[in-house]
Amino acid sequence: MPGLIGRKVGMTSIYSVEGKATPCTVIEAGPCVVTQVKTSDRDGYDAIQIGYGERKEKNTPNALKGHFKKAKTTPKSKLVEFKSFDHDYKLGDELTAEIFVEGDYVDVSGTSKGKGTQGVVKRHGFAGSERTHGQNGMLRSSGSIGNASTPGRIFKGKKMAGRMGNEKVTIQNLQVLKVMADKNILVVKGSIPGPKGSIVIIEK
Repeated sequence: MPGLIGRKVGMTSIYSVEGKATPCTVIEAGPCVVTQVKTSDRDGYDAIQIGYGERKEKNTPNALKGHFKKAKTTPKSKLVEFKSFDHDYKLGDELTAEIFVEGDYVDVSGTSKGKGTQGVVKRHGFAGSERTHGQNGMLRSSGSIGNASTPGRIFKGKKMAGRMGNEKVTIQNLQVLKVMADKNILVVKGSIPGPKGSIVIIEK
């Protein structure tokens, strides 16, 4: 699906005529540059690779320098492939927020905030132990995690304490409320993963 690479700016609210507040997220979508065009004959599938964000040339490997030079653009910090674009793009073409219109529905992918090691109450929503009748010191414990004899082990995938967050999350069907093409700004309904300034991928 066609899309862009962007950056999460932050959250705000849009008020309707009736005074109803709608929470929404502001995204800087692009500008992105086409850095590679893949075809079925040469690569086995059709797609375009786009780049976003500037990268210092001294920190760019020589192989990537040649890759960007071929596209006649500066080194980019993030590269992503998209399929099924309804327009024939060439190397060096620039994509902006104009590919979206108000009312579109998009999927936004990003890396969620890392929470570090957390217990089962915060990580999985466990209720915890009772708060009265002789507290046993296990208020936020997971309780029993298996049988004593059979099978004599803990099954894989058991919900337990551990690292939370810092993983890829995709929020689907977010409505585009406003498009400011001159500033490459999208305003989408609801929240998206990641902290302010994080890289996100927006797909139609």
